[in-house]
Amino acid sequence: MGDVVNLRLVRKQRTREMASSKADQNRILFGRTASEKAVDAAVKARTEKTLDGARRDDRKPDTPIT
Repeated sequence: MGDVVNLRLVRKQRTREMASSKADQNRILFGRTASEKAVDAAVKARTEKTLDGARRDDRKPDTPIT
């Protein structure tokens, strides 16, 4: 004969495993250190500054953008 399995315990264990895998995924996606965030912010600011400095604005101030 087979072993008796308590379905309530199996459901709880499956829920725990799903929560654990979701937590692992979130750690990968959102678990950056403050220094990593600061580096990304600095790179973004430098890029925006470079792009704004190289922008050509040939249109007159009163004309709408088309």
